[in-house]
Amino acid sequence: MERTDDDAKTKSDAKCLVSALANFEFILGMVIWHEILFAVNMVSKKLQSKIVCIDTTLDLIEKTISFFRKYRDDGFNPSVCNAKSIASDMRIEPTFPTKRRVTRKRHFDEINENEENDEEIQAAKESFRVNYFLVMIDVAISSLNNRFNELKSFENVFGFLFNSKKLRSLEDDALKISCSNFANTFTHVKSSHVESDVESDDLFSELKVLQMTLPNTFMSVDEIFEFVRAADCYPNVSIAYRILLTVPVTVASAERSFSKLKLLKNYLRSTMS
Repeated sequence: MERTDDDAKTKSDAKCLVSALANFEFILGMVIWHEILFAVNMVSKKLQSKIVCIDTTLDLIEKTISFFRKYRDDGFNPSVCNAKSIASDMRIEPTFPTKRRVTRKRHFDEINENEENDEEIQAAKESFRVNYFLVMIDVAISSLNNRFNELKSFENVFGFLFNSKKLRSLEDDALKISCSNFANTFTHVKSSHVESDVESDDLFSELKVLQMTLPNTFMSVDEIFEFVRAADCYPNVSIAYRILLTVPVTVASAERSFSKLKLLKNYLRSTMS
């Protein structure tokens, strides 16, 4: 039998949905989510561009973490003000719900009812801030920190190659250490003998020459690679930049999870037959 608009259950579900959405806590939650998702969306769009390097990603994530830390300390009260303005336009009472109180006879030396109501409203507001607002912001900061720390390990290996300014700023000792670290990272044992993608001393010598031959203008990693490839006399540097430019900045872990999920939860396993 088809369900009509006059179905009692449909009306009941709609009424429950309206009551759940038409309250101040829901509006405030949407304001907070907008601030979080707007900041994350800007970073996400940048990371999905065709050309993005690790140094740019690290800078974006670090700035986003700083934004969330500032928003955690100073953003709750402005969000409440914005939510109150929206609630006023929607004709919704901009108050936090409080628990039902049991009334009893009051003594002469107890605080008056208005003061007690103010304390309850403050307690409800603080509870929302601690149990909802701070939890969401802390989870966002923790997730960004995990990604930041992962990419930081790549910076320790590739950092001296990120741009021409960084490359020129290195003295001989620092450059030699960076070259040695890079060569050791991409050294592996094969058939009982050690193989390395680049030679540390040759990479150091080539980069010393490259420091003097690069144009004085600022050059990004892809521009340096094009310069090296056109010169065709820096074999180890060319290999180093090829490795750097093929390191994935972002991962598709969510997409892979759903891809594997369909192998476990397919149509037949979702039905009783």
